[in-house]
Amino acid sequence: MNDQLSARERRDLIARHVHERRRVQVTELMEEFGLTDTSIRRDLTILEDKGLIRRVHGGAVSTNEGLHSSVLEDRILQHGLEKRKIGAAAAQYILPHEVIFLDTGSTVLHVARSIPDSIKQLGSLRIVTNSTLLLDEIGMWATPNLILLGGIFLPDHWATVGPEVLDALKQYSAHHAFLSCDGLTLEGGITTAHPLIAQAEREMANRSEQVIVLADHSKLGRSGFVPIMPVSEIDILITDSGASEEMVAELCGRGVEVVVVPMG
Repeated sequence: MNDQLSARERRDLIARHVHERRRVQVTELMEEFGLTDTSIRRDLTILEDKGLIRRVHGGAVSTNEGLHSSVLEDRILQHGLEKRKIGAAAAQYILPHEVIFLDTGSTVLHVARSIPDSIKQLGSLRIVTNSTLLLDEIGMWATPNLILLGGIFLPDHWATVGPEVLDALKQYSAHHAFLSCDGLTLEGGITTAHPLIAQAEREMANRSEQVIVLADHSKLGRSGFVPIMPVSEIDILITDSGASEEMVAELCGRGVEVVVVPMG
């Protein structure tokens, strides 16, 4: 198993295995992840506390509640290394005492995970988000300063959306909006899978001084379901070295600052 997985990412993967197989044994997880019995049982306890699995003698079984998270788990794990590195690069733009918007994307989750401890400990960074998934991450900080926007809950996205979210966003202004997408083309701009997610991301962009889009190479050149914004409204794009050089050059030619994160 990839030794670059963090404990949280390993638990995400264990939860996905449980939902796919319906039942797993502690012994098979020990072999698969190269961990001790104690470590695997600790992971299963944490996942059970979150309602993602149910522990049984010798292992764990899937739960109906946990099935809602399977789509999100897939998104987090797909191109996981690229997303971690992109998130870490994006976090370098964050300074103490700023206000930032974080959307509901899996890559944006890695931005929160990569914010330096020195900034977390100050408690001066204000984060505004409609991602309920970030509660699990930022809520563990010693001095979290988090505004979670209320609205309609989308379980497959772990997101709040709708008019309540849009009205709340109008009350705030941010230094940066960190946005993810499921596709980016020169003609169609950035896109996402759900129209209500798109609405929230547009408003975040409108209320921010700088729009930073995070997209691994698999998203470039691909058009998604609902447009969020044109390329002309993107200030910075952070992608990985698998991105097409031609696409990167075209985006730079249109005034987008492109940061290419090396994968070596």
